Amino acid sequence: EGAAKQDGRGPSVWDVFAHTPGKIHNNDTGDVADDSYHLYKEDVRLLKNLGVGAYRFSISWSRIFPQGKGAVNQKGLDYYNRVVDELLANNITPYITMFHWDTPAGLQGGWQSRDTSKAFADYCGYVTKHLGDKVKHWMTTNEFVCFTDIGYKIGQFAPGLKLPDAQVNQIRHNAILAHGLGVQAIRANTPSGTQVGLAENAIVY
Repeated sequence: EGAAKQDGRGPSVWDVFAHTPGKIHNNDTGDVADDSYHLYKEDVRLLKNLGVGAYRFSISWSRIFPQGKGAVNQKGLDYYNRVVDELLANNITPYITMFHWDTPAGLQGGWQSRDTSKAFADYCGYVTKHLGDKVKHWMTTNEFVCFTDIGYKIGQFAPGLKLPDAQVNQIRHNAILAHGLGVQAIRANTPSGTQVGLAENAIVY
C-alpha cells in the first residue's frame, strides 16, 4: 500500500529489512510500492470494471498500532474504513487479512516473544471491533512458514535471522498461538455469522 511513513504509520520489520543495503534486489523498498494508500479509489474502480465480486487485502499492523501495541493511530483506522466503504459501495465484498509478515518493528523480540502473540490478539480485537459491522470475512495470518522459517531460520525474509531449531520452534509456537488468540478476539468483537480463518500455503505430500 506504500505510504510507509505517512499519517502516523510506524515501521515494520520489512521496512527495516528493505532499507538494509544488499537485502533486496536493486535495494528496492515498499515505501511507495503500488501506492494503494493514495490510489485505492482507482484500484476499486478497476476491480469493478473487471467484474470482481470480492477483494482480499491485508491491514498493516503498524499503521493501526505504530509500536505494535499501546497508542492507536486513528488515521490508520480511518484509511481502512475508507477502503472498506469504497469496496462495499461498488458491491465488492472485502476479505481482510490481519497479518501479512509485517511485524511492527517496535515489538521487542518480534515473534521470539510470546508477548507478540498477545499484542496481535489485542490488535485483532481492536480492528474488528471497529470494522466488524461491515466486514464479514477475516483471516488472521498469511503463510506461517514465510515469517517463521524463512524469516527466522533461513533469514531470506525479514527480520533476516538464522536461529537454532529450538528457537525457531518457539517462534512457530508463538505464531500459532497468535492465530488462536486472534480468532478468539475476532469472534468476541464481531457479530454472529462472521467467518474467520487463515491464509495458509499448505502442502500435501
